[in-house]
Amino acid sequence: MIGLEVHVHLVNLRTKLFCSCSSDYRGKPPNTNICPICTGMPGTLPSLNRKAVEEALKIAISLGVTPYAKSYFFRKSYFYPDLPKNFQITQYDKAGGYPLAHDGTLELSNGKRVRIERIHLEEDPGRIYYEGERSGARYSLIDYNRSGIAMVEIVSSPDMSSPGEAREFLEKLIQTLNDLGMRVQDFEGSIRCDVNVSYGGGERVEVKNVSGSSQVEKVVLYEVLRQKTLYDRGAKVKRETRAWDEKRRITLASRSKEVEAEYRYMPEPDLPALSLDTSIIAKVRESMGGTYNERVNELVSSGINPEIAKRLARDVVLYSVYRNASSNEQLRTRLASLLVNEVAYVIKNGSVKLPQDTKGLLEIADKYDTISDHSHVVELVKLWIAGGHIEVNEGKSKINIEDAVKEIIGENRDKLQVLDDKRKMELLMGQLVKKYGSANKKQFAAALLKELKL
Repeated sequence: MIGLEVHVHLVNLRTKLFCSCSSDYRGKPPNTNICPICTGMPGTLPSLNRKAVEEALKIAISLGVTPYAKSYFFRKSYFYPDLPKNFQITQYDKAGGYPLAHDGTLELSNGKRVRIERIHLEEDPGRIYYEGERSGARYSLIDYNRSGIAMVEIVSSPDMSSPGEAREFLEKLIQTLNDLGMRVQDFEGSIRCDVNVSYGGGERVEVKNVSGSSQVEKVVLYEVLRQKTLYDRGAKVKRETRAWDEKRRITLASRSKEVEAEYRYMPEPDLPALSLDTSIIAKVRESMGGTYNERVNELVSSGINPEIAKRLARDVVLYSVYRNASSNEQLRTRLASLLVNEVAYVIKNGSVKLPQDTKGLLEIADKYDTISDHSHVVELVKLWIAGGHIEVNEGKSKINIEDAVKEIIGENRDKLQVLDDKRKMELLMGQLVKKYGSANKKQFAAALLKELKL
């Protein structure tokens, strides 16, 4: 039985969860991005970040998890150096309170529906740096810059039964976050998993702070083998918390697993109940255009090609730009293609924020079908983002397909000598698309087959 507790930084926020300190803590000198609130000084009062609630609601809506009309914050007490006030403000559902949202599902490729028990908001603790390897470190240092960063925790039921299922669950979850414009993989440490595994009905073992889907798969594989070995010998598996050693690819005992009572949960006296009436939830839902399937259906019904519609609906940021700019029905299909190709390319390679004014983008879309040079469109998109004056040069740099193919073959002639036919095509197509864009992909493929005599 495998379950995941996934901790996700709300990377689109400018400030922390309960104070006005910047959430951009990475690369800052240690213990400089802090204030009396996020370091838990006596007499300070937390104030909830409204934007954090809205971002968490977007995740809940995308995963089909039902928001509670009223939820509560609790103090989770434990004594650890990275937690300066000796408690963490979180939401809890087993002491008379409710988390932000509850009861959703995420379907895997094999048809299995993994239940999502709850989604709740909480603050991140600080970060401990060990001297050398953790197990043999002579000392550790603490940086509180991360303390107070807004997180959501997404808790699954123990419905998964293989390493591959655990990996796919996390990959699908990350894709959902990307669709919402929360590109967690672009920020180090912004998504971490606690992996829970039990074998043969034995005790549950929790492996803390695992990063990335491939690491989750390795952790589950090792833990299943470790616990199965103990089970086959007739030995008992201890209920404990373990840590993942990436170099040796094993888990190491960290501490005995706490039971709920040890955390001494109590209602947070400095924060009122969080009330979410239907109008707030509806407003957030409207801002993101509903769920992924709802966005696809809306795009297809307005005349967008189904494949383009799926790609556009995948990214809520691009979809929002489309909705804000698509009042001109004649430009809709060209605008959709422009967004999923060139605009998506610029965002992916530059992590930039798109402007609210879409006038320049519509000027590009208006002449989109007459421009054959992908790189020229990319430059125009960059100019629109920078707020510059846009002059669309129609038909700029018409590509001679045969010349382009011969040029790429000539540049890679030495590499081609040691590759089979399939890998030759993959290498050359990759180079052509990188240099000239994907608009002429079919023509490139046909010309390559002819030129290579395949």
